[in-house]
Amino acid sequence: MIHMKDVNKYFGDNHVLKNINLDIEEGEKVVIIGPSGSGKSTLIRCMNRLEEITDGVAEVYNVDLTQKNAPIQKVRQKVAMVFQNFNLYSHKTILENITLAPIKVQKVDKKQAEESGMKYLKRVGLEDKAHAYPAQLSGGQQQRVAIARALNMHPEVILFDEPTSALDPEMIQEVLDVMIDLSQLNITMVVVTHEMGFARSVADRIIFMDNGSIVETGTPDVFFSQTENQRAQEFLSKIIKHA
Repeated sequence: MIHMKDVNKYFGDNHVLKNINLDIEEGEKVVIIGPSGSGKSTLIRCMNRLEEITDGVAEVYNVDLTQKNAPIQKVRQKVAMVFQNFNLYSHKTILENITLAPIKVQKVDKKQAEESGMKYLKRVGLEDKAHAYPAQLSGGQQQRVAIARALNMHPEVILFDEPTSALDPEMIQEVLDVMIDLSQLNITMVVVTHEMGFARSVADRIIFMDNGSIVETGTPDVFFSQTENQRAQEFLSKIIKHA
């Protein structure tokens, strides 16, 4: 579903991604962890060409994202993204926020988009907020709306770029609970996060990045208890110590 081979990404002289090789299968739940500045967010943003790779191969559904005429909008209809900072339109109601893309991009009938949108608002526990505005919601609620917005595009893949990092601590779990619920669906999830409990409970595979490279990959059981990679051990000892 997602295929990356020998992917490099530079920002000027800064070599942000270094020879990334990664395949993600349909329905797989992949959690990407690592220290700040290791390239995690850049990697996930390359999966729907929000960032363009410098060289290498990046394919989604056999679409070569490096080609100038690649049908990127069609790819993004299948590959939704949930950002750190919600990115909701402040002047539109919650329901308008989550129906805008289906109506404008996918040309879905407004009534159908609203019916579907209400279904997903109910799934994230916010059907009573359909006619509220983002400023009337807490950060956790806004992020749950952002997840409902992604779901209303009926994607096959959802990319999560540190979805809880902008939230107050007491709001984090409400978003993680929604994501745990989503993990029961046959939807592919790629999640950049520092939430190790979530990674343990949801991931089929953990990817550990450091300094622009994938340095360790494995199942949660193996990674968290049996990794022999020294850098991964150092990272885990600090994360778990401060958790």
